[in-house]
Formats: sequence, structure tokens, C-alpha cells
Amino acid sequence: MIKEAAVSPLTELDELGWTLRPNAISPSLIDKLNCELEEAYCVCRDIQERNGVAINTDGTVHHAVVAGGSFFDLLDRHLDIETMESYFEGKFILNSFGGVINMRNKASYVCNVHRDIRSFSGKLPLMLNMLLMLDDFTIANGATYLLSGSHMRPDRPSEASFFERADRAVGKAGTVLLFNSNLWHAAGRNETDTIRRALTLTFTRPFMKQQLDYPRCIGYDRAADFSENLKQVLGYNSRIPTSLDEWYQPPEKRLYRPGQG
Repeated sequence: MIKEAAVSPLTELDELGWTLRPNAISPSLIDKLNCELEEAYCVCRDIQERNGVAINTDGTVHHAVVAGGSFFDLLDRHLDIETMESYFEGKFILNSFGGVINMRNKASYVCNVHRDIRSFSGKLPLMLNMLLMLDDFTIANGATYLLSGSHMRPDRPSEASFFERADRAVGKAGTVLLFNSNLWHAAGRNETDTIRRALTLTFTRPFMKQQLDYPRCIGYDRAADFSENLKQVLGYNSRIPTSLDEWYQPPEKRLYRPGQG
């Protein structure tokens, strides 16, 4: 089955484990994101090769958000905050911000059947995945496989069962795919001569550790330049104190702010 549109995002997240939002991001922002993803890939690829981890990582980008620019714009003004806060039943933060450039015959580890949370959390929503299609996603260029309903079960499906029953996330550039991180999924293989790009983000409840300490990496002093929304999503409101002096502060000055869960 190929699913093309969402009717009720929260209902679909609950029942299927995933939902699509067509035309969620404007073409002008998509163009900027594509340019900056290419720059981020060059930076990441150089480090992957230098540190000896370039095997099976072709086309993968990690923590692109530290470059700022349009990645900040995406987080600040283009998230479906209402749906996401309803899913988490409160505040959330960015856990990871990656990208995938799916090339012909260059399958990376993301083509393996996997889920993005190691411990099955059942009905407790700990993590939410977001995939932004930067190019059209088609069957031929490797549209993502999603095993609907598998977010309700802890066991990994067999390869044969997964690929026989999985749905495909087909959509136009600018479409956003949200899915429960318990859901088993896999990137498809690109059988065309054109690259297929996407941003892959995860969000969690604020008490969970980020894959990279974004506030520290981006700079604590830059918080004053960000909107309240962007500070929240990047994790500036859920930092860990490193001294008793930082711990004993009035609520408005705490590193871990009230209401974070």
C-alpha cells in the first residue's frame, strides 16, 4: 500500500505509527536546505574519512543543525508544534538532526531494517522521528519503507515479513513524514540516476540526552540571539548544571527550566 496524505495526524500516529504532511515546507526553503545539506555533507564526509569511519556511510550527514542557517529556520518556524506537543504530552527537544543523500547503488546503513530507539517504549512516547523530503520520494528512488502498526510490538520483524508488508512513504519535495520511533522502517534503494535527499530528525522528551550537546556545540552565548521557541527545541532550557552555584538559582535562571517534564 502507498499512503499519500494524512487526515488526522495524531490518530494516524497512534494507529499506524506514522503520518504524512504534504506541502509542509515551501519550495524556497527546500532550495536553501538542499544547498546547505551539500555543504554539511562535505564537512561530515571529510571527518568520516579522516577518522576511519567512511565505510557504509556514503551520503549520510549527522548534526547538520550546528551549521545554523536554514536549519535553524526549519526548527524555529516550520515544525508542527501543536501535533508534536500533543504527541509528547508536553515540551520536547531536538535529539538528532541528520540528512541522507540517497545515491544510486550507494546503499548505507539506513537501508537496513531498524528503529531509532533502542529500548521499546510501548505506549510511552519518548521519541518522534521527522523526515523532510528534499526531493520527490518515489518507489524508484527509494521511498522509505514503514511497517504500519509495528510501533505497538517490541519484536523485530523478519526481513521477509517486513519487506512483504511494509508501506512506502511517497510524496513530493516539501512533504514531512512524522513517525513513532518504535516503528520499524528502512530507506529504500535508489534505482535511478538522480540523488534523492532528505533531512532526518528525531525529537525527545527534554530529560533524554541529545546525541550531540547542541547548546554547548553551538555556543551558550548564542542563546540571546534565538527565539524562545528555538531555544526550547535546541535544548537550551534543559541543560544540566555543572556546579552547585548553577544548581541553586531562581526558576527563571535555572539551566533546566520548569515545565520541561
